[in-house]
Amino acid sequence: MKTILSDRTVEIPEGVEVTVKARKITVKGKLGTLERSFKHIQMNCRIVPGSEIEGIEEEKVDSKFIKVDMWFADRKQLASVRTVCTHIENMIIGVSRGFTYKMRFVYSHFPINVSTSGDIVEIRNFLGERRVRKVKLFPGVKYTRTADVKDQIELSGTDIANVSLTAAQIQQATNVRHKDLRKFLDGIYVSEKGPNPEA
Repeated sequence: MKTILSDRTVEIPEGVEVTVKARKITVKGKLGTLERSFKHIQMNCRIVPGSEIEGIEEEKVDSKFIKVDMWFADRKQLASVRTVCTHIENMIIGVSRGFTYKMRFVYSHFPINVSTSGDIVEIRNFLGERRVRKVKLFPGVKYTRTADVKDQIELSGTDIANVSLTAAQIQQATNVRHKDLRKFLDGIYVSEKGPNPEA
């Protein structure tokens, strides 16, 4: 069964500028600019004033909103409406606050040694191995070694996709192979993640 119209809105906060052109969304904020194309999803996407939205609260009438409409969609297509809105919300949070992923080193005997050279993270002495594991930082991702916490690194940036993919690749670089995973728990794992606190 197809739903005639499914729509969803995302509020544009103050200090953030959003432009929509042919399903290509650009978000500008104090931390930079993010751009994302949704041309693979058949939908209408436009910026509307709060007065055009039905049943809106009085204090939000003057705000601007991004409205995503999907006509005659089946169940799978309907799911992408909320997905698109969540991507846009993450872009807005990214350019106004940014995202941080914290990762901790876990080892029982051989201490894991992590360093950077340019935009490459180098992992040494994992399980005592001589091989140097290298992970390239995605564009816009900043690597810092936490000063007050032992064996912790922080990855931060405006694009949640790039920050989380970098964290995932660092974690996957330290996968233990051909051993009992219940015993060999060594690795670098995400301990904390989310948007930076508002200033």
